[in-house]
Amino acid sequence: MRSPADSLVLAFSWLTVLPVRGPDEVDRDSAGRAIALAPVVGIALGSISAIVLWVSITAGLTPLLGGLLAVAASALLTRGMHLDGLADTADGLGCYGPPERAREVMKSGSAGPFGVATIALVLAVQAASLGQLAHQQLWWAIAVLPVISRVSVVLACRRGTDASSPNGFGALVAGTQSNMAPALWVVVAVAISVFAHPDRPWQGPLVVIAVLALAMVLTRHCVRRFGGLSGDVLGAGIETTTALAAVGLLLGS
Repeated sequence: MRSPADSLVLAFSWLTVLPVRGPDEVDRDSAGRAIALAPVVGIALGSISAIVLWVSITAGLTPLLGGLLAVAASALLTRGMHLDGLADTADGLGCYGPPERAREVMKSGSAGPFGVATIALVLAVQAASLGQLAHQQLWWAIAVLPVISRVSVVLACRRGTDASSPNGFGALVAGTQSNMAPALWVVVAVAISVFAHPDRPWQGPLVVIAVLALAMVLTRHCVRRFGGLSGDVLGAGIETTTALAAVGLLLGS
């Protein structure tokens, strides 16, 4: 049995470009343990986003430009694979036909009009929201956003969820999480979000519960539409949850 440290290394090697090397061979057990630690990866990415924004604004850049730089840094650190998943998922949902046709569109290797429009909209929302959070000095909110979005991945991989294909990332991680891991991470996300908005400690937990519930609904719809879970759907969930959580934390500000 691999140690928790090995699982964490695998999670970082999968989900970031950081110079860590995971095992040469990965089975479903090790994949499941790595996915259970995906929110830990979010802690590192969120910290980097907060630093990029702080440096940008301290250097005199506008909050919007700082938000764009933070989004760009996040895309670089994650190889852009979540954005690719977002585009593929949008194109798959936008096409007609059975699940086989949708999966074919998603695997085509090019972004269609639905994918391009979705990426543009989600990135714009993320950049503007991050910039506004930084302008309001809500650094903790910025740091916890990637944690919240990666809790959605753990929730998506709960037992009972089938993969859309016998091969690929989805086949490794779909259905690997017991009810315990998702529940624990939801509790953690709610707890740390209390500090996201010091003036309104109730807002963060409400946002977490709302966006994760919406992420579960969207994931369930994608699973039905595509005949199962795929890595693209997980990436789309990360990007959309980040954008929605950022907007939610700004409401009423």
